[in-house]
Amino acid sequence: MPIFNEGRRPGVHIMSEAAGATGGMRSREVGSITGAAALLSGTVLGQVSVGAAVAAAKGGNTGNATISAVVTGAGAKTGVYSVEFTAATKFDVVDPDGFKIKSGATGAAYADDLGFTITVGATPMVAGDGFNITVAAGTKKYKALDTAGVDGSQVAAAVLFADVDATDADVPGVVNVRETEVNDEELTWPAGISAGAKAAAIAALAAKGIIVR
Repeated sequence: MPIFNEGRRPGVHIMSEAAGATGGMRSREVGSITGAAALLSGTVLGQVSVGAAVAAAKGGNTGNATISAVVTGAGAKTGVYSVEFTAATKFDVVDPDGFKIKSGATGAAYADDLGFTITVGATPMVAGDGFNITVAAGTKKYKALDTAGVDGSQVAAAVLFADVDATDADVPGVVNVRETEVNDEELTWPAGISAGAKAAAIAALAAKGIIVR
């Protein structure tokens, strides 16, 4: 007699969700699933909210230092970061919201919202010289939560409603993005996630109205 194994049912993680006025589910949206992986219903998702970072020297610089190895970090925001020299080898970094973050020095790898290295040139930089680093918006696609990510996917943003296979290409998928109660025992978390990282993810979901029970 053949044995049949029932797959994971769509929405098995849902304890309650909000219905829409016209019969649909206000809690759900259709999103694009990425990440080159097959994902199960109940997978906790992050969203790609941050794109690439591109640096350019500010117009009117006196010095000719160069900037290289520009990457986004876990706290990167979309918009323009300003690298502002205060002396020949010292600089401040101001984020797109106008907040000064960690200062840095030439010849040493800088790491905060962004990562980069500034190398001195033949002509020293002076106070007021600098670079602009533009961080592009992300694709807004969803992928499995990646606590080590730097593209926004490190922040829990949604829960996958039904199985999808994005191994070979991005695919559409239904996601719970608001006003939902979910059963923690039916969720799929990143393998080996720490208690602290899971608590942070649960808090991030709660901020979106997704309550983990």
